[in-house]
Amino acid sequence: MFSTELQQLAGQAFAKAHATGNDFVMLSDPEGQLQLSETQVEALCHRRFGIGGDGLIRAIPTAKVKGYENQAAEHPEAYWFMDYRNSDGSIAEMCGNGVRAFVHFLIAEGLVDLQVGETLLIGSRAGVKHVTRLAQGYAANLGEWGLIFPEEAEQNSVDSMVRPAGWEQGVPALSITMGNPHTVVALPDTKMLQELNLLAAPEVSPVPEHGTNVEFVVPAEPLMHEGVAQVAMRVHERGVGETLSCGTGACAAAAAVRYRARSSALINVWNVEIPGGYVGVEFLANDDGGEDTILSGPAQIVARGVIGSE
Repeated sequence: MFSTELQQLAGQAFAKAHATGNDFVMLSDPEGQLQLSETQVEALCHRRFGIGGDGLIRAIPTAKVKGYENQAAEHPEAYWFMDYRNSDGSIAEMCGNGVRAFVHFLIAEGLVDLQVGETLLIGSRAGVKHVTRLAQGYAANLGEWGLIFPEEAEQNSVDSMVRPAGWEQGVPALSITMGNPHTVVALPDTKMLQELNLLAAPEVSPVPEHGTNVEFVVPAEPLMHEGVAQVAMRVHERGVGETLSCGTGACAAAAAVRYRARSSALINVWNVEIPGGYVGVEFLANDDGGEDTILSGPAQIVARGVIGSE
């Protein structure tokens, strides 16, 4: 299975990275010559026949990405572009854990020099992102969050219905954009969260135009601990399945809880527990009257290798 697709990539160096258990195959393509098909990406990300990963990230100069020449011209400082693919080979706009792993990979490859406290601009299909190196990990400004169906949400704080596998009825949800689509369901207790069957994609109605990740979230009781709001989350990622972590999903989950519980709107610092650990989410007012979303957490490279020819 996939032998032909992998043979076509023989000799290609790779790294394996993860950020709170959200794992990626990392490829460096400084000349922009590596052409990847959906099947090749799927082969590399397969956990039995390939390297294994929730997705694949290719490092390529922004100016060499077809369709993003204007982004490169307008933001020349965003030299590197995060070409992100889901494990099924489909293209995704952004990955919050992935962008942290991407910057860590660029540093480890010697492609950038970034000291603690310094910020690097990254090109992506969701626009230019700012990533700051911390003493432990990275903080990525993922930009403004927003409502995918604002008119419906303004009426009753929900805009969608979600039915997980095995459930007879759907439950209300809120669809959030973080540059990529998310639909967030609030559950009443952690037992219900733990018992969810996320092997199959939950049914969502209406479905955002480009599909959606689905997050299930349980606020802590009490919500605040030492000035930080606490929530737990599980996620089914579009084109992947359940993952141990989703960075943009953690941001969407915190944004949805804030929006639905209007009394929590002034809570700007959140701690999100996912199966792979914890990430931080912070909301900061920007000059455009909206809110930027800052995601912070660790990133690690765990292996390196070369794709074989057998």
